[in-house]
Amino acid sequence: MALDSYVTLGRSGLRVSPFCLGAMNFGEEGGWGCGVEESELILRTYLDHGGNFVDTANFYTNGHSEAILGDFLAARPGLRDRVVLATKFFGNMHPGDPNGGGGGRKAVLAQVEQSLRRLRTDHVDLLWLHNWDAHTPVEETMRTLDDLVTAGKVRYLGFSNTPAWYTAQANTTALLRAWTPVIALQVEYSLLARTVEGELVPLAQDSGMGVLPWSPLAGGYLSGKYSRGEQPRDTRRGQITGGPSDEQYEVVDAVAAVARDLDTTSAAVALAWLRDRPTVTAPIVGPRRVDHLTANLAALDVRLTAEQTAVLDQVSAPSLDYPHDLNRQVGPMLQFGGATVDGRTSTVYPPLLESATRY
Repeated sequence: MALDSYVTLGRSGLRVSPFCLGAMNFGEEGGWGCGVEESELILRTYLDHGGNFVDTANFYTNGHSEAILGDFLAARPGLRDRVVLATKFFGNMHPGDPNGGGGGRKAVLAQVEQSLRRLRTDHVDLLWLHNWDAHTPVEETMRTLDDLVTAGKVRYLGFSNTPAWYTAQANTTALLRAWTPVIALQVEYSLLARTVEGELVPLAQDSGMGVLPWSPLAGGYLSGKYSRGEQPRDTRRGQITGGPSDEQYEVVDAVAAVARDLDTTSAAVALAWLRDRPTVTAPIVGPRRVDHLTANLAALDVRLTAEQTAVLDQVSAPSLDYPHDLNRQVGPMLQFGGATVDGRTSTVYPPLLESATRY
């Protein structure tokens, strides 16, 4: 596999690379990112490898991330049309202005116009709602987003960090009113963060939404730089940091063992596992240095065996909220009552049936 082995994003005709380049670290506003020169080197390296999918947000490094991307693309005629450019709205860039952020019509329109100016383009290919707005009717937000698509300023819509119930409500509203639907979800997802498999991933499967995991290496815990018995340090400041918990180390150690078997890195194994999950279109890699990017792209060459995948699945199995376990364990027994359905036979055990009927 390579970055130019493009895949469609959700139920759409938009073709994107199997790894998305996240630009959260572009710009030094806020004290954690990289400068313009390193940001552009990362961009060139990603594009030279065939990548075409770049993701940012209006408030990343206080708008500097969008500006770096805009300047880079504007300096290279024709490149903008070949890049799938995504950004997010919601974050308030104007403290004290109650309409500076959120999902209200005034806020959305203003935020998109500001992003387009920083990005130096007349449209974005994918616009994400970065969080849900409890104070704005969902119809208002979805109608505004549809208007932006109709106006040609946005091509596709996605949701990020939104509850499953709200996402389903918004998408259903759009479908019933013939507005633009949601084609993708951007969520925290990794071997150390799998609770999205309770409701958000099933929603994506049912609705034809692609999934873009952010923090696929769990903030560096799955990168291979942590090992038991060592005091982890912040590489930028030389300070001792927290590091994984004992439970997380079980996953970290399992990933490292698979990496040794395949003669690759823990980061490559963790990214390869995530890339192969149902509904996942493109994990988002957010490098701060170009060597981080090249190390992550090594995952494109990793192929996990069924046995290796099963080991990682088991050691990282999440504890999901009610009613996930009840539905999975009891539902088929009560539904089929001992009958054979789709080649599987369910048995209703009286003690289990008695307890189940109380729900």
